[in-house]
Amino acid sequence: MALPTLFWAVFLALFWALFFSLVDAPQANAAGSRLAWPLRPPPAVVRGFDAPSPNWTPGHRGVDLAGVSGQLVYAAGEATIIYAGPLAGRPVVSLAHPGGLHTSYEPVQPNVRVGQVVDDGSVLGVLVTGHPGCPASACLHWGAMWGPASGAQYVDPVGLLASTPIRLKPLHG
Repeated sequence: MALPTLFWAVFLALFWALFFSLVDAPQANAAGSRLAWPLRPPPAVVRGFDAPSPNWTPGHRGVDLAGVSGQLVYAAGEATIIYAGPLAGRPVVSLAHPGGLHTSYEPVQPNVRVGQVVDDGSVLGVLVTGHPGCPASACLHWGAMWGPASGAQYVDPVGLLASTPIRLKPLHG
């Protein structure tokens, strides 16, 4: 009799945990939530996403993509340019996408201006050298977050790619 009780207790705990995580999760805009690679052809990910917990501690709030100096960097989706210029000594471009998603690209020498509306695939600028720890000739640091910077929830931009298949895991197994 103890086994069925334990099963239902675990099942209900998992169910409510999943339910509340979905209720509290930022909602993606259906049209703007699936992104395209910011480098062409699709690059190698040389350093993956490592979300810090809590949010203000060290971590890697994006992915590093292998590229070459002078390579064009593209908008990953329809957006408005909210920053284009130097930040902490490196050139950065930041975009606000529909639905509350923000993406950032660095080090990118911008050829866009703040307030400019861009489409998926619009050229943002060119990749330059200077990303710390890059094992390639140049790396694009690509970040994504939901909400304003003061309360942002960082997410792995690779998981937002239209080319990333959505996989459901089996209930048992």
